[in-house]
Amino acid sequence: MTTGLIVFAHGSRVESANEAVRSVAAQLARAGGFAHVAAAFLELGQPDLLAAADKLVTLGVNRIVVLPYFLTPGLHMERDLAPLLDKIAAKHPDVAVTATPSLDGHPGLVQALVDRAREAIE
Repeated sequence: MTTGLIVFAHGSRVESANEAVRSVAAQLARAGGFAHVAAAFLELGQPDLLAAADKLVTLGVNRIVVLPYFLTPGLHMERDLAPLLDKIAAKHPDVAVTATPSLDGHPGLVQALVDRAREAIE
């Protein structure tokens, strides 16, 4: 099975913020040795989630894992993500589509905060 990953963020009117998400997606690809990684946005950035999935499918991906770049399981995770996943599944019925939880609760998040705190204190 060929897997594609999508780093899915809210999106911003500030293009440098959207570019930062694209950079994270590229870093994820390199760090993890993943061949097919894309960034996508809920709003205010391009591509949207469906367009990113379409691109991965054209590359031969038959499984898509959406990695929400959201800190907490808030409104967008609870209300918006599932219908978008359903749209991808309906358009690409031969592609398995799943999503991971938000970043909340991941031990790496606490370590990132520890690192930031130490940088500020020292």
